[in-house]
Amino acid sequence: MRSLIWFCLFTFFVFYANGQIILQLDVPENHLPKDGRVLLLISKTAEIEPRFQIKDNDETQLVFGLDLEDNSEFELNLKLEDFYGYPIAEIKDVPPGEYFVQFLIHKYETFSRSDGHTVKLPMDRGEGQQWNRAPGNIYSVPVKINLKELTTHTFEITEVIPEIIGPEDSKYIKHIQIQSKLLSDFWGRPMYLGAHVLLPEGYDEHPEVKYPLAIMHGHFPSDFGGFRTDPPDPDLKPIYSERFGINGYNNIVQEEEYRFYMLWTGPDFPRVIAIKIQHANPYYDDSYAVNSENLGPYGDAITYELIPYIEEQFRGIGEGWARFLYGGSTGGWEALAAQVLYPEEYNGTYAACPDPIDFRAYCLVNLYEDNNAYYMPGDFKRTLVPGHRDSLGQVSATLRDMNLKELALGSNSRSGQQFDIWEAVYSPVGENGYPKRIWNKETGEIDKDIADYWKENYDLRYIMERDWTTIGPKLEGKINIYCGDMDNYYLNNAVYLTETFLEGTTNPYYKGTIDYGDRAEHCWNGAHDLPNYISRLRYHEMFINKWAESIESRAPADADLKSWRY
Repeated sequence: MRSLIWFCLFTFFVFYANGQIILQLDVPENHLPKDGRVLLLISKTAEIEPRFQIKDNDETQLVFGLDLEDNSEFELNLKLEDFYGYPIAEIKDVPPGEYFVQFLIHKYETFSRSDGHTVKLPMDRGEGQQWNRAPGNIYSVPVKINLKELTTHTFEITEVIPEIIGPEDSKYIKHIQIQSKLLSDFWGRPMYLGAHVLLPEGYDEHPEVKYPLAIMHGHFPSDFGGFRTDPPDPDLKPIYSERFGINGYNNIVQEEEYRFYMLWTGPDFPRVIAIKIQHANPYYDDSYAVNSENLGPYGDAITYELIPYIEEQFRGIGEGWARFLYGGSTGGWEALAAQVLYPEEYNGTYAACPDPIDFRAYCLVNLYEDNNAYYMPGDFKRTLVPGHRDSLGQVSATLRDMNLKELALGSNSRSGQQFDIWEAVYSPVGENGYPKRIWNKETGEIDKDIADYWKENYDLRYIMERDWTTIGPKLEGKINIYCGDMDNYYLNNAVYLTETFLEGTTNPYYKGTIDYGDRAEHCWNGAHDLPNYISRLRYHEMFINKWAESIESRAPADADLKSWRY
């Protein structure tokens, strides 16, 4: 907590019910950003702050957002009617009653890109693009007010989210960061890539050995998680996991982390360098590891700048046959995309529960045939398209819910959320410098021209089918996909369509694996003998061993397959 002075004043007026509610926001002049998103958070409870209560499901509280653009004034009269809200669109429609209210300002920076566009975006500050945790964002302490009386309420911005201190190096885990020339040139400012590097047991004792590289893709990692050198804490208080319905899941996590350390340092584990990549950007917590009109050449930067640097620094073999990819969800899509788009730079991919890899099943939307993403068509009735379910099919959110939440958090694909990043990665740049919409964010109407662009550039099944004559021989034996048949986001549907293509391939046959978990939810990765809440903690163990067991059939005749198996 920091005490701040020199306040400027925002006054928000709203005609509410039978009277007028006035909300005044005092902001420290020296912390007021020129550009950003003003977020008004409203909740019925304050067990946790309102900024942490915005969700896709029925438990969500209220958020209202408004862009702050080119601010140079310190006394502004803004209309609360101009705020766009979720799940209630207008604040005047909030039922009368007592609420906890909080303001937060999400700061934007100005980027002058090499494509000639100037855009204003929230640069990641080490938190993985989380607006409610981003260092430097300013907010007010929640205040309880009554939204039914003719009153004026004043909120003071007194809090600044502190900077994040990065992890320290240890014997096994190192942390690196490089400035990417490719990305810096694109964004018009220094841009960086990083990685957490897990070194093999015996690394210092075998200075002559060069190692294969195991590349795990996924969301922004704060460290190399899943690896713990200390035994589980016997005094750790068990915490209930609502997702898995288990008490003490935090204890299980520590047990699995220590178990992996024992395996990693044991006599039989393959000696490889394992890395988790950091590639957060102004749109999301990672880049999807491909080149993009809106994000820049992240695919090339990772493949041709970051990975060779890591191999040079830590004695990697440095050849495509000795690199492989794995990951789940976003990381599953990235692992498959990098293998498909750079078929000779990587020698195997293990993609678990990947984001949609066939846009005929973009979750439950067929981008090429459907006209609307939010509603199933009907002459007299429109049914909302589900967006999230549990293993029994119980729906907790619709696609419309999820997208309207994003629209409240940020305009122009700037919410830092799932559908906005897909749009930022896959879409061409619009005239205003921001991504073109795949569909109207309010109505769900699909833009077929944008869908065609997505198809030609990022529909992984279509790209493989279109180019199989050329890339098929380079992908033989390299593609492995795993998905639960009750994936929470319906991602299994795109895997079914991709399987139909791959199983029908000839010249060559793809010679990989596609497997499904019965009633398994999101993050299932091929372990039929383990519950999903355990197998999701064993990605490194499972996939590093799978690759080491299969590599001999795809390695060059003169490849060194022995020195790193000490």
